[in-house]
Parts: sequence; structure tokens; C-alpha cells
Amino acid sequence: MTDVLITGTGLFTPEHAIDNEALVASFNTWVDAENARHAAAIEAGEREPLQHSSSEFIVKASGIHSRYVLDAAGILDPERMRPRLPSRSNEEPSIQCEMGMAAARQALETADVEPGDIDMVIVACSNLERAYPAVAVELQARLGTQGHAFDMNVACSSATFAIDLAASAIRGGNIRRALVVNPEICSAHLNFRDRDSHFIFGDACTAIVLEDAELATAEVRFEILGTRLATRFSNAIRNNAGFLNRVTDSDPLASDKLFVQEGRRVFKEVCPMVAALINEHLESLGLDGNQLSRLWLHQANHHMNDLIARRVLGHDPEAGQAPIILDRYANTSSAGSIIAFHLHHADLASGDVGVVCSFGAGYSAGCVVVRRQ
Repeated sequence: MTDVLITGTGLFTPEHAIDNEALVASFNTWVDAENARHAAAIEAGEREPLQHSSSEFIVKASGIHSRYVLDAAGILDPERMRPRLPSRSNEEPSIQCEMGMAAARQALETADVEPGDIDMVIVACSNLERAYPAVAVELQARLGTQGHAFDMNVACSSATFAIDLAASAIRGGNIRRALVVNPEICSAHLNFRDRDSHFIFGDACTAIVLEDAELATAEVRFEILGTRLATRFSNAIRNNAGFLNRVTDSDPLASDKLFVQEGRRVFKEVCPMVAALINEHLESLGLDGNQLSRLWLHQANHHMNDLIARRVLGHDPEAGQAPIILDRYANTSSAGSIIAFHLHHADLASGDVGVVCSFGAGYSAGCVVVRRQ
């Protein structure tokens, strides 16, 4: 079988950042206004008053201190509380295509690969801004890549599922190089008026170049030793927005058309699923947790990452062994584990083994075992 390498990664980070204090101030202003508006019902016991949020609550619950977003002003406006992203004409690059171009160009440069050398582009993310034409085909045209391109969605596991698909296509000889791009605009589907989740998400875009090992010229290369995917249906994380909303006469502004989750249930159900997936995958490759130099895990919650890391490594992770980037990026869905890999791989030595793992709605989980060449 053909060896497949990851030879380049790229990262687009929005220029706007919102720290917990600013987000909490906006949320609490809205809470005060809502409680004042419903003061009579609250006093009569007909309605529970909304509770304030706090930076301390956010950090304790998630480990998040800040997040990058495409638009901060709209989110922090207590009368709007959602990003303001102007509509673009059909002739302009779409927002996700523009994000993708920035991350892709960095990945291509790092891999020492020209756009015309790419045979397949996959845009994989939790939410696509339109049904068609595919953002991936638009990105293909803007970059000047060859072959074919398509979009796919496996929520927070989209990146690792796309890596699996691209690696399989290369191993099978159908293509020689692939580009996986993950443009996540998570702020657009977050309910900033929900105390339990208003702080969770941020925006970012990552890109990964995969190549047939015989073609690679990049200085830093990671061989993909194997990939493994798993899915298990659950409603614990859900978003009911879709094109059928207009024909089912459902409320387009209802809270279920945004991100909704049962956090405690997700924690209890997903952590053992992911740890088992990684351990079983390592065992199938003749490896175990003691041989891992790094775990690049999905960046949703530091408590989840700590638990999964302990179950895989057999001990608390040493400094830098399971890097956390969610403190400043928050949850960027499928981009999170790739951001962690992008920012924390250069120090590994030849022969070091690591795992890229993402997990989330579905439930879905994807594991990619790599070795530094």
C-alpha cells in the first residue's frame, strides 16, 4: 500500500477576539433587560428570573478564556447577540471560501506544493453556508487545483473523517495529493442568549495537505499509520436548522435551530467512547498509550480532554503532551484538533508517534495515528 504523509497545515484566525469579561457583560445586560421586561410575571411566580453568567463560571465549566470570531460587534450588542456578516453577491468569494483560501495557501506553502498539484479538495465542517454549489468546488476554482472537490459534514469530526477519506483515496491510487479544509463559523449557530452555552464557540479555519510519500519534499512530514472512525446516534447534541423548516412551518428563530446540547450527558457518553476508540486503534497498530508523544484532541472542554488523555496515556498528561488551545480559541468544532496539531507538532523528533482525534455530534469520533518522519 502507498504510504500517505501529512506535509503541510494552515490556520486562518479571525482578527476579532472576545474575552470572557466582554461576553459576560453583554449577556448580563440582556438578562437584566429581560428580567425587567418580565418583572410582573417574575414577581407573581409565573416566570423564573434569568441568571447572570460570569467569567469564573465559564472557566470552571470549560477552560475557555477567549475566542476569535468573524464579527465581535454584533455578538456583543445586547439587542442583537449574533454576528453581523453582510450578504455577498454571487460573484464574490463566499465567506467560507475566503477563509479556506487563507488557510489553504499557508498549508500549500508549508508542504512546498503548488495548487495545481492537488487532485482533490474536501471542505469538511459542521455547517456549510449554502447547499450548492459546493464551497469546495468554489475553493478549487479560486485556488486553481485540479481533479475534483466536494463538501462533507460530520459535525465536529469532519476534519478527521475527511483525512480518512483523502488518505484512502491516495492509498488506492486514485489521487496523489489532497487538500482538506475546515472553515468553521461556529458563532453563527451559537445561541448567545443561553447561559449554559453562550461562551462555547469561536471561529477559525484549518487546512491540511496529504501526499503520496513518493512525492513529498516538505521538511516536516508525518506518516499516517492508520485511521479509525466511529459513529453512534444521539440527540444529545443537535441543530434542527435545515431547508425543510420552511415547509414544516416551524419557527425559524426557535432555539432548536441553533446549537443545543445536554452537556453532562455528552460528557458521560462521549469520553468513554473516544478513549476506547483510541486505545483499540492503537492496539490494532501494535501500539499503546505509553508510546505516544502527543495527543491532539478535539478542543471543546478541558475536563473532557483531561479524562480522555488519562484513559489513553494511563496517567495525567505531562506538560505539552495533550496541548490545549481552547483557552484562547474556544471550541472551533472540526478545526480544533487540527489547530492543536498545527501549533504543537514542530518540536517532535523523528519516530515520535501522536494521535489526532476529534469527536462530537452524531455522536461521531475520528482517530488518526501519525509518526514524525
